[in-house]
Amino acid sequence: MHDTPTVIFEDNHLLAINKPAGWLVQGDRTGDETLTDWGKQYLKVKYEKPGAVYLNPAHRIDRPVSGAVLFGRTDKAMGRLTTMFRDKKVQKTYLALVLKAPERPEGVLKHFLLKDEKKNIVEVLRLPGGAAKESITRYKFLKKIGGLFLLEVEPVTGRPHQIRAQLSAVGCPILGDLKYGAPDPLPDASIGLHCHSMELIHPVRQEPIAIHAPLPETDWWADVL
Repeated sequence: MHDTPTVIFEDNHLLAINKPAGWLVQGDRTGDETLTDWGKQYLKVKYEKPGAVYLNPAHRIDRPVSGAVLFGRTDKAMGRLTTMFRDKKVQKTYLALVLKAPERPEGVLKHFLLKDEKKNIVEVLRLPGGAAKESITRYKFLKKIGGLFLLEVEPVTGRPHQIRAQLSAVGCPILGDLKYGAPDPLPDASIGLHCHSMELIHPVRQEPIAIHAPLPETDWWADVL
């Protein structure tokens, strides 16, 4: 199996886990162990809970992506988190290692994304059409690292493969992302995209919280630190 997940925030209502690349957030047809399974087992052992443990992810990040994933530990927290994500009340910040610098040092990408469920890939359209959904992503160039370029990325909408597809569409494919234009894979099949932080108002306690996920300890992320 891939690296072990780590808990980065925990209280009676929420659990946040730093997901290593390669883990699924929720089950798919592969039947592989998921981050949700891992989180339930963690809570079961830590709190000696008999029977089933309640834990639901409030959002997902793609299998080859690492970083922060937030879960609800109670019905009440989960219901409110779902609403907050839908209403764009959770600020997620990613770090992306891309193969080419964007034309402008910062900007907002707006496209329409059409997902092909069978191929699990999204097509980027300039104009609305059919089932395509508007996708908005903010980015800022931070620094050049060797032959790579580090971007800070904030997805405003939450479409599947949004950051990957939109950066590729403007000529800045993510390191290792074969699906969206990178020429070569990374040795661990991850891609250079990491959900680095999340800021939100706690759904139950109503106070601001910030969740930070340390970067993976790999060669390509080492120079970022």
